[in-house]
Amino acid sequence: MLRKLGLALLIAMLGAGLAACEEEGPAEQAGENIDESVEEMGEGVEEMGENLEQAAEDAQN
Repeated sequence: MLRKLGLALLIAMLGAGLAACEEEGPAEQAGENIDESVEEMGEGVEEMGENLEQAAEDAQN
């Protein structure tokens, strides 16, 4: 009896967890915004590095 109750409880918790994943909460939205910001910053740093490299090459010539 307890085994069946425990199994039913486990299945219910897993189902609730999956249902909760469908909705995007404020923490998930904030995380996505941070990810996008870091990605954009990385692209800017990469571009700045390329510009510095080009400036160094131009200075040598």
